[in-house]
Amino acid sequence: MLTVNKLLPQGQGLSAVLLKRAATVVLDWDTRQKSRFDSDDSQGRPLGVFLPRGTAVRGGDVLVAEDGSLIKVVAQPQPVMRITPCAEHGTPFDLVRAAYHLGNRHVQIELRPEHLQIEPDHVLAAMLAKMHLDVVELLAPFEPEGGAYSAHAGHAGHDHGHGHAPGHDEHAHDQGHDQGHDHGHGHGHGHGHDHGHAGHVHGPDCKHEH
Repeated sequence: MLTVNKLLPQGQGLSAVLLKRAATVVLDWDTRQKSRFDSDDSQGRPLGVFLPRGTAVRGGDVLVAEDGSLIKVVAQPQPVMRITPCAEHGTPFDLVRAAYHLGNRHVQIELRPEHLQIEPDHVLAAMLAKMHLDVVELLAPFEPEGGAYSAHAGHAGHDHGHGHAPGHDEHAHDQGHDQGHDHGHGHGHGHGHDHGHAGHVHGPDCKHEH
């Protein structure tokens, strides 16, 4: 097994030639939010990853093995709910409100200027639909916002330049790290988790035709 104990965020300092030649490893968020995990790279080599506690691995990061090998991380597409303002009646402020309420529930959120992404949850989908938001379930890489004090603070695999959702608990993202269990959801809301497909949910004032 190839031991990996170093990470270069977004391949910082590496030339394009080295990055092009590097092996890759495809990982979902459930794995990438852990600082210790096993996987196999694109060359079929087993990897044993041992990073500093609290480290989250993002798509585009580069792992460095003890023998100097470079392995570029690819964020695996996974089921997510993409949240956007209702096209007919929504406003960008609706996303701010949604981020606030989701943050209060300790939900891990990927923040983008035009949308939010969270892991599928039919109860949250119904709540968001009542807030003049459209919710679509799809497969996409998931890069939730990191806590301000985490090892990857401010780095979510994309250059968005904005901070946490208002009211967001900055320690929520560290709840799943190195606790000896395999789940990575860290949801703090008090309902049962039926992660069935939410489909495409509209707010009460939306009049979309599909």
